[in-house]
Order: sequence, then structure tokens, then C-alpha cells
Amino acid sequence: MTIGNMKIGYARTSTVELIAGLEAQDCELRAAGAEKVFSERVSSVAKREQLEAALDFCRKGDVLVVTKLDRLARSMTDLVAITSKLKAKGVELQVLAMNLDTSTPTGKLMLNLMGSFAEFEREIMLERQREGVARAKAEGKYRGRVPTAQRKAAEVVQLRGQGVKPEEIAAKLGISRASVFRVLKDRREAANGRY
Repeated sequence: MTIGNMKIGYARTSTVELIAGLEAQDCELRAAGAEKVFSERVSSVAKREQLEAALDFCRKGDVLVVTKLDRLARSMTDLVAITSKLKAKGVELQVLAMNLDTSTPTGKLMLNLMGSFAEFEREIMLERQREGVARAKAEGKYRGRVPTAQRKAAEVVQLRGQGVKPEEIAAKLGISRASVFRVLKDRREAANGRY
């Protein structure tokens, strides 16, 4: 494995933000010593190809530099996954806005504390959600969540009617291929009077 000692920058703006935001991040990353910067204009929920490229590019001894934490991770779970990947490669993380650097004991502690607080917050949220569901059930008001595929059934049928393949429908609507077939099967059975 090649040993590196390079600062690699990653910049991201959402698709609605101006390109100037990306240029500002690029300048900040280069001022912090980033020799190579991967950047992209993509929402945090979309596939971040340049982030993957940056993570692949990093070598043991390198430092991945970002301006802010929300430019890197979608959530604490996402952050934990990214930092685990970096740690496995022997790569440190530096977040400029927080003055966080995982190559220092303080930086490691801060990251661990953030992860612990996020886990604690999630547990509290889930507990409140369970209490709310229990209360709604007791009052006879709970109906449960409508499955995503069922909410998109009309779109599935429409796309299939236009000749779009099930695999493409699944990708376009963000549902599984099995869900597409289930919706189409249910609609066929309904049309044949089996309901």
C-alpha cells in the first residue's frame, strides 16, 4: 500500500446553492493545505460520486479536509460510516469550521462525543416515537404508515404503461423491484375482479 502524507479536500454544495459556495470552499480548503480537492454540486441525499472518489484516493497518512461537517456527512450515522472507512485506511479527518482534527487526542475525543450524543438523541427520539404510537393506538387513532410503494402505485402503473422497464421504474421512484412487481400484480388482480 502506498503511504501518503497529503491533504485532500472535499467540497460540496447542494444543487440549489450557487457555484460561488463551491469556489469559496475550494479556496478555504487550499488555504488549509489541500493539494487536491474533489468537489461536486449535489444534494446530500443523492449519490456523492466525488466523495467516493476522494475516499478512494486517500492513502495511509493522508488527511481528508472539509470546511464544515454538513458538507461531508448527511447524519451522525453517515459520519460514523465515513470516519470508520477513513480509520481503516489510516486517514485522518480535519473539519475547519470546528477546528476538529482526528490526528490529535482532542479531535478523537470530540468525534467520539459527537457520536455518543447523536446515539443518545436518537434513542430519546425513538422512545418518544414509541410512546406516541402507543398513545395513538390506545386512543384508536393509529393507522400506521402507508407503504412507500403503495403511495407511488399510480406512478408505477403510469410508467409501466409508457413501456418503462420494472428495473428503471424502481430506480426512478426509489422503491424495490419486488415492490414494482407487487403493485403491478395487485392492479392486474383488481382489474380482473379478484377483489
